[in-house]
Amino acid sequence: MSELEQNATETALEEPPAPEEDRPQGGLDEATLRRREAALAQIVQYGDPVLKSKASPVTEFDQALLEEIRRMIGLMQDGLGVGLAATQVGRLRRLLVFQTNPDAEPRGLVNPEIEWLSEESETMTEGCLSISGVVVDVERPLFARVRGQDESGAGVLIEAAGHEARVLQHEIDHLDGVLILDRTERSQRRGAMKALRRGETYSPAPDEAADEEM
Repeated sequence: MSELEQNATETALEEPPAPEEDRPQGGLDEATLRRREAALAQIVQYGDPVLKSKASPVTEFDQALLEEIRRMIGLMQDGLGVGLAATQVGRLRRLLVFQTNPDAEPRGLVNPEIEWLSEESETMTEGCLSISGVVVDVERPLFARVRGQDESGAGVLIEAAGHEARVLQHEIDHLDGVLILDRTERSQRRGAMKALRRGETYSPAPDEAADEEM
């Protein structure tokens, strides 16, 4: 999920030009735009079958895993994202990275599983670094308990709320081969698919958008 998209969501819902959340590129300097374009070029885009595939558990906690986590964090940050799943870089491993707050340390989460979701939910717009230019409304539980492991294999339990809960659900969806297009309502999915075929951008019409802002 992208920070650009996240910022857009703070004024519209959850991401304007999707790249997992987008703000007008006019607000970015040339060096940042170049880094973002280079990062997006290394992220798998919609249409690649790996995005619809289910990832396998990570079994080896070694130097290669550490390097993979560092690389994914770099791509997430350069791509102005707030989360990235291993399937988005072509790796069918249950691994994700996230950084939902600019002041927080980016984290890797290995073998994440959702243990519990609240009944209370909220609809927000979401974008995706793998579906550039598209944002759609997605309803998700407001609170989530996620269990996994850190880079050394130690157990991790995250009690997430709000934006963090949404980001974790979005990235774990990726590891299960589920995209935001599978989570949105039929009319928005149809509009987004048409835009993707034409190479255009897509976001919900004002009267289709959720009332809440992130």
